[in-house]
Amino acid sequence: MVFSVYIYKQRNQVRSNYETNKMSVQVGAKSLLDDLIKLDLSDTTEKIIAEYVWIGGSGMDLRSKARTLSGPVTDPSKLPKWNYDGSSTDQATGDDSEVILYPQAVFKDPFRRGNNILVMCDAYTPGGEPIPTNKRFNADKIFSHPNVLAEEPWYGIEQEYTLLQKDVNWPLGWPLGGYPGPQGPYYCGVGADKAMGRDIVDSHYKACLYSGINISGINGEVMPGQWEFQVGPSVGISSGDQLWMARYILERITEIAGVVLSFDPKPIEGDWNGAGAHTNYSTKSMRNDGGINVIKKAIEKLGLRHKEHIAAYGEGNERRLTGRHETADINNFSWGVANRGASVRVGRDTEKAGKGYFEDRRPASNMDPYVVTSMIAETTILWNP
Repeated sequence: MVFSVYIYKQRNQVRSNYETNKMSVQVGAKSLLDDLIKLDLSDTTEKIIAEYVWIGGSGMDLRSKARTLSGPVTDPSKLPKWNYDGSSTDQATGDDSEVILYPQAVFKDPFRRGNNILVMCDAYTPGGEPIPTNKRFNADKIFSHPNVLAEEPWYGIEQEYTLLQKDVNWPLGWPLGGYPGPQGPYYCGVGADKAMGRDIVDSHYKACLYSGINISGINGEVMPGQWEFQVGPSVGISSGDQLWMARYILERITEIAGVVLSFDPKPIEGDWNGAGAHTNYSTKSMRNDGGINVIKKAIEKLGLRHKEHIAAYGEGNERRLTGRHETADINNFSWGVANRGASVRVGRDTEKAGKGYFEDRRPASNMDPYVVTSMIAETTILWNP
């Protein structure tokens, strides 16, 4: 009996030593991996890594791949074009699969750091034609129009999103298969039972600032597990470039954290807020004295083209724009001062100053910023009803 107890203890000790050694090896490997990821290449080479980023066939799936360049680059026109297999992104057929990437905007890489860069690209056929999913091309044509350039359109986009638990696709911090307490304490809330995922949100905030994205703020949203970041003010096409790259950086951070990122405009049915991408907008004429009259005329134009805008403002938006949860009904256009239940909101400061900006509250969280920003400019500046 004594001998059996002795053998049992020895086996447990061996097993414990094995688990301890295994854990030490894993910790050591993780530490080495972290060191390699943070390796500063500038000590040994002038070469840099450029991560080319583009939008896939669904219109929301971001793709990227990296290449080595001989030295630092900050001007996108100095970067080489590249290609990818469009048949694997639902953007080309297998018998003619080559799609060409055109570099359009350069950002500092917060993951590799140093002189390494992230490159926002759009996609073309080998013959130089924009592929059907390239929404940037038409947006750039609108923003390059002399009348639009003269008005210097500014945008501030409020990007809402939801963090989901991996494998179960249920909001972060929610009990599995269950629900938290009703909405109320979560908006801009503080505390472990109110703010779920703040480490991800803060990491993203700093990474965007590091990259050169004009991110202007963050906040917790009304539904728990839902957050918002704002990009802007940005001028013209750069608004779309910056928002897409901010989305990419957030995707990468949630990848590291093992959390799923959702831009679904109504991720949870029922008495829960949806997710939008409210788009704040002004032109030079709106920002000048008497601009309130220009704002009212612009809003009138938006109302006349309400159906066309709604059709371009994101998939599944009808599940969000119900007239409840701080939204207007999708079928009816409305506007008001300080009214978050309207299609378009004019702020109190704008009303008081008689100039400023307005907020289009209709775009869904999964909208394409190239489409939305250029469409607002086209309707309010170029279109004559």
